[in-house]
Amino acid sequence: MLTRSITAEVEAAIQAGSAEKHLDTLRQVTDLFVLSAESYSGEQIELFGDVLERLIKTIELRALADVAARIALAETSTQLASIKQAPAAVVRRLANNDEITIARPVLTESARLSAEDLVELAETKGEQHLLAISGRWWLTEIVTDALLKRYYPSVSRRLVTNPGARMSASGFAIVLKQAENDPDLAVETGIRVDLPADQRHQLLKNATEAVRQRLLSRAPPHMFEELRNAIATAVNGASREMSRTRDFVAARRFVAALAKHGKLSEPALKAFANERKYAETVAALAELSGSSVEVIRPVMQSLRDDGVLIPCRVAGLDWETVAAVLEARFASGSMGRHELAKAKEQYAKLTVESARRLLKFWQVRAADAKPQTH
Repeated sequence: MLTRSITAEVEAAIQAGSAEKHLDTLRQVTDLFVLSAESYSGEQIELFGDVLERLIKTIELRALADVAARIALAETSTQLASIKQAPAAVVRRLANNDEITIARPVLTESARLSAEDLVELAETKGEQHLLAISGRWWLTEIVTDALLKRYYPSVSRRLVTNPGARMSASGFAIVLKQAENDPDLAVETGIRVDLPADQRHQLLKNATEAVRQRLLSRAPPHMFEELRNAIATAVNGASREMSRTRDFVAARRFVAALAKHGKLSEPALKAFANERKYAETVAALAELSGSSVEVIRPVMQSLRDDGVLIPCRVAGLDWETVAAVLEARFASGSMGRHELAKAKEQYAKLTVESARRLLKFWQVRAADAKPQTH
């Protein structure tokens, strides 16, 4: 009786060709299904699925131009999103709709979308659809991997702040790369309890002091000591990397020869820095600023950026060269966009006069100090 009644009503509505009748019938059928969904048999659910899908397919043709049609489909999506017995085919159809107001409710909430469905949607739909999926209360690694591979920063941020989104090491690798230029993302990622230890170390090693302090302030009680110890380990590791013994003898001779023949220039220094030739970069910056390796080496080893700006300003370097020198301090990786922007602002405000005074002071101090062994 139920089968004949629903089928007949839908057929009559479709044959009538009236948009209003289509929408009214969709609402009635949806309401009827939602009202007693838990008591329907598998056969009855399949029936509702067939008639709803047929109605939706008919209405979708009008939805792009008809506000009422979009609203009706969005209402249906909202009603079905929380129903665990909702017809899967109908939910998939709504989820695939290009209009996000229609797709969002089921993308965000419906349990009828399988991991395979979500992966397919993640690979084919746009940013807004991916954002909706990212807010689901539970996501497996296969789904988050698919979402992250689209490289939308907004999606990464939503996933990282979603405690129900499980992430793989490869997924975290994508996030860590994005976090290099996004302090907020770095903080949110750093307090994830499931972030692998080696990747947490990588994040903390590349993070600014400001990000590290924010991480500690945001850390839940059970993570505070772990984070504090990890930060200490990362900072010490970074210091060792920058201060490890390097051979400056050959670099000094090479740079001195370039200077003697008039071939030591800003482009030469920039080339050394871009190629991460640390010793040559230090020696060239010392020569171009009229200083010494004993003066330049400590500021290049420091975790702070402002010291490097002093000899660069005295040498009259362009910002692009300064940025290359700043990044040459590390064997791998790069500074975050935020930190580079901050250093650029400081460099613009630094006068040649002030830089010369400070560099001269450093030279006097270095001369009074015990010579370093190279």
